[in-house]
Amino acid sequence: MSAKKKKVKVKSERRKRIVGRVISAREAVAEVEFNTSVKPKINNILIVENDPRIRMLVAKSSDVDTFYCLILSGPQYVYKGLQVVDTEEEVSVPVGEDLLGRAIDMFGNPEDGKGEIRIKDTRKIFVDSPEYSHLVTKREILETGIKVVDLFAPLVRGGKVGLLGGSGVGKTILLMEILHNIINEDKKETVSIFCGVGERTREGHELLLELEEKGVLPWVSLIFGPMGDISTLRYLTAFSATTLAEYFMDEKNKNVLFFIDNIFRFAQAGNELSLIMNQIPSEDGYQATLVSEMADIHERLVSRNDRFITSIEAIYLPADDILDQATQAMFDYLDSSIILSRDVYRDGRLPAVDILSSESSMLDPKTVSVDHYEVTTKAKSLLKKAELLERIVSLVGESELSEEDRTQYQRSRKLRNYMTQSFYVAQSQTGRPGTRIPLATTVQDVRDILEGKYDDVTEDKFLFIGSAKEVRRYATIKGPAA
Repeated sequence: MSAKKKKVKVKSERRKRIVGRVISAREAVAEVEFNTSVKPKINNILIVENDPRIRMLVAKSSDVDTFYCLILSGPQYVYKGLQVVDTEEEVSVPVGEDLLGRAIDMFGNPEDGKGEIRIKDTRKIFVDSPEYSHLVTKREILETGIKVVDLFAPLVRGGKVGLLGGSGVGKTILLMEILHNIINEDKKETVSIFCGVGERTREGHELLLELEEKGVLPWVSLIFGPMGDISTLRYLTAFSATTLAEYFMDEKNKNVLFFIDNIFRFAQAGNELSLIMNQIPSEDGYQATLVSEMADIHERLVSRNDRFITSIEAIYLPADDILDQATQAMFDYLDSSIILSRDVYRDGRLPAVDILSSESSMLDPKTVSVDHYEVTTKAKSLLKKAELLERIVSLVGESELSEEDRTQYQRSRKLRNYMTQSFYVAQSQTGRPGTRIPLATTVQDVRDILEGKYDDVTEDKFLFIGSAKEVRRYATIKGPAA
C-alpha cells in the first residue's frame, strides 16, 4: 500500500469514533481497552454517550491496547464491560473575571450556593511551562505585616514561600493571615487565587466567610478539591487553579497572589493514583514521578511579561518529618521556607515559627536593607547562643550564668516573645485585635532589644504586642528586671 493511501486510511479511521471497553475499575482509576488501530491521546476525555455522569481522563498506557484512565465523575457507575468513547478533547476549566468572588470546583461548577456561573471562555489545564527567556527575574520584598515572617523569612514578589509544619501547628491560619494582610495592597492590579487541595470543607467555608466579612472576596477566586473528593479530583484541582492564575496574569495583565493549602495533599493524591495504576514506588514509598509532578505545577507558577505570580504554599510534614521525600521535592522551588514548630506551639508562642530553621533567599544585602540584614544576622546569632545556654539553665538554673550570659539569655527570650503576634483572622478565637507591623518598625524594635534598651522590662510583657514601644506602659523604673 502506498504512503498516500496509508494517510487516507488513517484520516478516515480518525473520523470514526474511537470506542473502548472498561476491563477493570478500581476506586478512582479504570483500565480501558481499545481494539482500534488509532488510540486515544494522553489527557483526552472519555465519556459514556448515554450517561453524562461518567467522564474519564486518559492518563497512561498499561499495555499495547489498554490505558489507565482517571475517573473524573461517577466512579460508582463505572463497571467492567462499560463502553466509552474518546471525545478527542482535553480537560478545560472556565476562566474569566466572573470567577472572582466565587468558590468553584476544578470544573468551574459553583460551590458557594450563589447560583450558576456563565462563562464561555475556557483553558486547557495541561500546558507546557513558559520558556526561561520569558521569565521576570526582578527581586522585590513583599511585606506581610507579620513580624517573624518579614524579618527572618521575607517573601519575594513573584517568588514562592512554603509554610511547613505538622498537623495542628498553625499552617492554615498563618496562610490566611498572609492572604488577609496583602490582598488589600493593590486591588486594581492584583487578584488572588486560593486553591484548597485535600483539606477540610469546614476550613474552606470559614475562609470564604472571613474574606466576605473583610470585604475582599470580590478580588479572590477559590477553587476547592476537599479531602472528601476522590484522589483524581484532588490531584487535578491544583492544575485548574494554576491555569486560572496564568489566565489572570497573561490575559488580564494582573499580578496574582496564589495560595495553596495543602500542596502535600497534591503529592499524596498523585501517590494514591500511582499505586492504583501499579507503578513501582520510589523513595519513602512515593511515586517515581513525584519530582516531575511537582515541576508540572511549580514551573508554571512563574512571573513573566512584567507581571507576577507570588505563590504561598502550606506544606504538611507527615510525623513532623522535614526529611520526608514529598517535602524535599518541594524545597527546590521555594524562595522562602517558614518552618512551624510543635515545641514553639506548646509554649504558646504564635505564630509557632522555628526562627533558626526558617530561611529566605531574600536575606541578602543586595535585596533587603543593610539594617535589616545586620539585625537579622545578629538576632539569629543571639538565638543560637541562647539554645546552648538553655541547656545550662535547665541543669543548674539561670542564676549560675555569668552576668554577660544572663543578659544575653534574657534578651533572647524577650526577642522570641516579641515575635508573637495577634492575627486578624483569629480575633474571634483569641479575643485579641489583630496587628500589622511595618518591616521598618520590626527592624528597629529588634535592634533596640539587642542593644539592651528594654533590659528593664520583663520578658512576659513582650508577648502578643505590636510595636515594642507598647511595653513601656508596663515598664518599671530603670534597674534590674523584676
